[in-house]
Amino acid sequence: MSRTVAIVTMGCARNEVDSEELAGRLAAEGWTLVENADDAEVAVVNTCGFIESAKKDSVDALLEANSLKGHGTTKAVVAVGCMAERYGKELAEALPEADAILGFDDYQDISAKLNSILSGNSHQSHTPQDRRALLPITPVARAEARREVRDAEHTSSVGAGGSLFRKRLGNAPWAPLKIASGCDRRCAFCAIPYFRGSFISRPPQEILEEAAWLAQNGVNELFLVSENTTSYGKDLGDLKLMEKILHRFAEIPGVERVRLSYLQPAEVRPSLLQAMIETEKVAPYFDLSFQHTSPSVLRRMRRFGDSEKFLHLINQIRALSPEAGIRSNFIVGFPGETQEDFDDLAQFVASAKLDAIGVFGYSDEDNTEALDLADKVDEDVIKERLESLSRLADEMVSVRAQARIGENVRVLIEDAELQEGRAAHQGPEVDGTTSFIGTDFAVGQYVDAVVIDSMGADLVARPL
Repeated sequence: MSRTVAIVTMGCARNEVDSEELAGRLAAEGWTLVENADDAEVAVVNTCGFIESAKKDSVDALLEANSLKGHGTTKAVVAVGCMAERYGKELAEALPEADAILGFDDYQDISAKLNSILSGNSHQSHTPQDRRALLPITPVARAEARREVRDAEHTSSVGAGGSLFRKRLGNAPWAPLKIASGCDRRCAFCAIPYFRGSFISRPPQEILEEAAWLAQNGVNELFLVSENTTSYGKDLGDLKLMEKILHRFAEIPGVERVRLSYLQPAEVRPSLLQAMIETEKVAPYFDLSFQHTSPSVLRRMRRFGDSEKFLHLINQIRALSPEAGIRSNFIVGFPGETQEDFDDLAQFVASAKLDAIGVFGYSDEDNTEALDLADKVDEDVIKERLESLSRLADEMVSVRAQARIGENVRVLIEDAELQEGRAAHQGPEVDGTTSFIGTDFAVGQYVDAVVIDSMGADLVARPL
């Protein structure tokens, strides 16, 4: 008899890809995928370990799944994903409610692992390690190393994630497509390189095949995701590889829109900007991770730039594409941040005219350089600055949305009941929506329209 499993996904779009890879591997082994954890023998929670609030949400999801045991179908709760990989044995000891903590190296044999857990066997959680040590330091030497590991059937230990084992867990007309994993940057606040490893690009043909498969399975918007999309191809010997293959995604039958995520500002090159603007069907959408604007704070973060350079980049984009959507995230309260530094950031947010803004308060994270930095900002000050910048961000995003009234947009319908979707400048789930009144459009339909009103980041449009 087929065993049942539910996969609960926390965190970012990259995690969604990982969940669908796990689903594909389990389905290939005869498991039945169910939507709700209370209908499943095993609840697999794909955790997020990025910041404190995300980790709390993941723990809450694990505890909620655990509460189902003994009352019906659910017999086991298993943690996978970034938090599981990042903490391993430590998480297992702190969270005995989880029947197992599985790391990335367990993904390849996920079916056997779950069957063993259901049989009552215990699983020895791993001791976390710096996964950057699994591959050569030199990016161009990684391709051969990865092939050797693949041949040894241990792809997941260094692999980029994403595969044709994938099985869709929803029916949205868009889907994330992982083009790479890991990161070579050393941002002082970020532990992702530690537990995700060095940057690895997936081969172009592999990605294009997966893109075609997604298009054949109801997807008409591809969302290219990675930890640093501007680095794609550097380990394959061609830093401009994205510019060369971008048009091939747009040429796939059924694909109507292609969107890139997470562009590192220090690595954005004119050729990439040009390719994104000029390639048919590529959304003029720029997800730029500025994080701060004060030069002194950015240097302590191990990042580059300042408000003047960032405004110059924004002006370059808008000169090429006035309708372009630009989003960014910022951290307040990083160690050493002065009131003057914060004021510089606030002035930038007030003048940059961004379409979407995420604001986070700094928190200490294990396995990061910032953990040991001096001059920590008082928690009450962080809270005050977080609230202040969040209010300003909401105001400026609203102003930017109002400025789009009268603008023509092309909207992908995602909710037939609400008659709601996203224009090209709106990324999935986090950047606002565009809605219609008195229409009857179907999910997956693209609608040419004009913006007639705005509410915060959200727009109201009328079909043309």
